Amino acid sequence: LARGLAEHGASVVLNGRDRARIGGAVEKLRDSGFKAHASVFDVTDFQAVNADVARIEAEIGAIDILVNNAGIQFRAPLEDFPEEQWERLFKTNVSGAFHAGKAVARHMIPRGKGKIINIGSVQSELARPNIAPYTATKGAIRNLTRGMCTDWAKHGLQINAIAPGYFRTEMNQALVDNPEFSAWLEKRTPAGRWGNVDELIGAAVFLASDASSFVNGHTLYVDGGMTASV
Repeated sequence: LARGLAEHGASVVLNGRDRARIGGAVEKLRDSGFKAHASVFDVTDFQAVNADVARIEAEIGAIDILVNNAGIQFRAPLEDFPEEQWERLFKTNVSGAFHAGKAVARHMIPRGKGKIINIGSVQSELARPNIAPYTATKGAIRNLTRGMCTDWAKHGLQINAIAPGYFRTEMNQALVDNPEFSAWLEKRTPAGRWGNVDELIGAAVFLASDASSFVNGHTLYVDGGMTASV
């Protein structure tokens, strides 16, 4: 998503907890000729979020687009699901989006404009065995998006969500490598395949641009038709 937005003219600031990893990603973008910066903090720490958002605004420039993409997964039967993992999932997947959205919105509101793109999932709408808490967090993201819209649209902000289906990502690698799961997925998805991450770029560019100026509180499913079919 960062590369896709950069390709369409955005200066990007990558956030993460791992300084070396974020630094490497920034260097790759810069080597490709894009404007990129790093901001290392944990989105679950609201004080760190507030401080670094203020620093970015002061030192790099106004944040016109926020992509809330921090997320983790943990799989276990619900009856055996560890309480600490439940708390960890909600703290990262939901509270992180709230902290970042609130911190950035406080700067966007006086300017009368801004784009916030939350990252949901097909699990914002559907459930699968062993990931009920993750499903709950992504359902919360869908309604948090609606809530942000309800409070902030009057200030000129557009807040929407992208809900990816099953994509070949690092988080999903174990599923990609599982022949049984991949066969099920290809049969279950009308498009008949996994998604490729560059297929999310168009949705992000649309929601980040003036083309979506009257789209607000919407969750855009990019899922090969999974949520349209039984």
